[in-house]
Amino acid sequence: MSPRPLDGKVAFVTGAARGQGRAHALRLASDGADIIAVDLCEQIPSVPYPMARPDDLAQTVKLVEDTGARIVARQGDVRDRDSLAAAVQAGLEELGRLDIVVANAGIAPMQSGADGWRDVIDVNLTGVHNTVEVAIPTMIEQGDGGSIVLISSAAGLAGIGSADAGSIGYTAAKHGMVGLMRVYANLLAPHSIRVNSIHPAGVDTPMINNEFTQAWMAQLLTESDSPPDMGNALPVQVMQPEDIANAVAWLVSDQARYVTGIAMPVDAGFLNKR
Repeated sequence: MSPRPLDGKVAFVTGAARGQGRAHALRLASDGADIIAVDLCEQIPSVPYPMARPDDLAQTVKLVEDTGARIVARQGDVRDRDSLAAAVQAGLEELGRLDIVVANAGIAPMQSGADGWRDVIDVNLTGVHNTVEVAIPTMIEQGDGGSIVLISSAAGLAGIGSADAGSIGYTAAKHGMVGLMRVYANLLAPHSIRVNSIHPAGVDTPMINNEFTQAWMAQLLTESDSPPDMGNALPVQVMQPEDIANAVAWLVSDQARYVTGIAMPVDAGFLNKR
């Protein structure tokens, strides 16, 4: 059997219970990586749609194990660095190393006012900072390089959103992830650790495909004097999580060994129309 591109590697994925996070974990496992999976698996009050539950994370575990990969899964809160550090340590004790980070955990409290602002900044920006910080000491100490991918959004490269504080906070946090990516790309380059961000347009996940987010989108399009064009250039309304996971798989592979510091749209041409 020929070697797979990530044989012998270990990947740390946040928000892994469902949606994009599960897709990232499954694709990297299929490519040979073992997985450290973390998800909150609780509801944040400002988030109107149902968030992942423990049984979702258990399903990710089963699906990863079905690929033949090993997985260590923990409930953890990206807002709590100690919680993340404990999850990573549990993974290291069983899997032995850490080579890849996919900072995917995120929320979209688009109609939640001031509470939404605070929570989305805490999860989508501070949570990403915490995720990288708990991972890099081990990656540096190993001395083998590595790859970190931050899952941002098309809203991280364009001023998309409504006047609600939660929506503004979402776009601000996703823009802030680009700053984190660029700083870490420079800080970690001497250690051969590459850092990039991915910017999807709409992806068919429970964060998007729910009545609350759909109602916000409809309001955005109907109540504005100048409604934004939220369509993609390519004739596809929404992408699948696997489309983003494919980009992650390339960025963390040796095929992208000299790619660092880039903000990579995977958006069916959404941003090119702006």
